[in-house]
Amino acid sequence: MKGCRFIFLSALVSLVAAAAWARVGTLVQQAPPGTQRLRNPLEGQQRAQQAGSKLFARECAGCHGPNGRGMGKAPPLNQAEVREASPGALFWVLRNGSLKRGMPSFAHLPEAQRWQIITYLKTLKPR
Repeated sequence: MKGCRFIFLSALVSLVAAAAWARVGTLVQQAPPGTQRLRNPLEGQQRAQQAGSKLFARECAGCHGPNGRGMGKAPPLNQAEVREASPGALFWVLRNGSLKRGMPSFAHLPEAQRWQIITYLKTLKPR
């Protein structure tokens, strides 16, 4: 009986660990599927990119570096995953952040400013 209980508990622990592992990934990967439909209303606008650059310097560069190359635990933002991410997924990340990972929420910024940051992020050059 004890052997069966041990096998059951081991299987249960493995199942829980697998479910947790499946949820692990980058913040962009954790964005809900519905975010894929959101479009950036400022996409391609030079003024939005310039404003996003200033906002990035003020709000993001302290952790991600002045050129988005990452610093310390903050990942680089000039990588393919960010450039290829849907605008909606990036918007979700900015709005929600992740306290576990040290990423604050930027919901305090007006939506337009978050879209400006996203417009700027899409212009970052790869390493």
